[in-house]
Amino acid sequence: MSAEMMQVGVVVEPGKFAIENRPAVAEVPDGWVLIDICAVGVCGTDYHILEGKHPYLAYPRVIGHELSGRIVGDGDGWKAGDLVVVNPYLSCGSCRACKRGKPNCCYNIEVLGVHRDGGLATQLAVPSGNLYPAEGLSEIEAAMVEFLAIGAHAVRRSEVGSGDKVLVTGVGPIGIGTALFARLEGADVSLLDLSEARLNAAAQKFGFKQGFNSVEAALDGTGGEGYDVVFDATGHSGAIEAGFKTVAHGGSYVLVSVVKDNITFHDPEFHKREMRLIGSRNALKQDFDWVMDAFKDKLIDAGRLCSSILSLEELSSQFTRLAADRADLIKVIVKLED
Repeated sequence: MSAEMMQVGVVVEPGKFAIENRPAVAEVPDGWVLIDICAVGVCGTDYHILEGKHPYLAYPRVIGHELSGRIVGDGDGWKAGDLVVVNPYLSCGSCRACKRGKPNCCYNIEVLGVHRDGGLATQLAVPSGNLYPAEGLSEIEAAMVEFLAIGAHAVRRSEVGSGDKVLVTGVGPIGIGTALFARLEGADVSLLDLSEARLNAAAQKFGFKQGFNSVEAALDGTGGEGYDVVFDATGHSGAIEAGFKTVAHGGSYVLVSVVKDNITFHDPEFHKREMRLIGSRNALKQDFDWVMDAFKDKLIDAGRLCSSILSLEELSSQFTRLAADRADLIKVIVKLED
């Protein structure tokens, strides 16, 4: 391939993934930095895009927003070869949320791989402020920072404290990340999922021994009193509505997952608990930093999170199968060619 072309992984239309040769990045805007992509995490969002289930997406789309890369050339405070983590949330900097220090929920947000082409590509230009130094991490670890930052952000927003009883509902990648960071805060963490396989894997890999497969069983685990903080990571409206009853009096309910449906709850029950209902979206720099520190301090074992490492060609041949049967997956990483 010539130096003027690069490979990208594209969902051309629902159900169709292709590797394409496209023109390499020719011009980098002021304040942006060109990086060579090293590794890309495959997210539930990517599977939904392949399946045609994402509500705000125009095809074709270069996917990929869980990214690590290396700086191509010196400049803007960076040195060529520096390993970086990419924050994929491009904010406007001028809306009300941005001015209040909440670019994660920017009114005009564009997420790489969703609203604009992402990083499943040889190279990518990114605003300098969206790059975080990843010295001390491997390229694979750096590609797993973003998805863990989602859970870390939810934990920070919850204000969970040492000794709090926590329930995480939905033991997929985001739920596991949330549970890990709640435990780092000293919480007593239980898990709720319909899949016994996922609960068993969470116990074996991460030591979460308190697992339940029904709301009733989870409540029985507290003597009926409920949990100080409940996190929903199911992406299922019925599960979210059922989860209100698991929150203890004086507790908080944090919605990490997003659904397209209306969510209803019984107001007298909500009020008598003086419950807090918290939405959690994306992540902030301090959440990325928390994840990177946890990796560096060996508080989280990246090897237990990584289900497999594939080449771009291997992803192309396996993507549909992975999307159809991902119950046992935590994180698939695509390693780009050096």
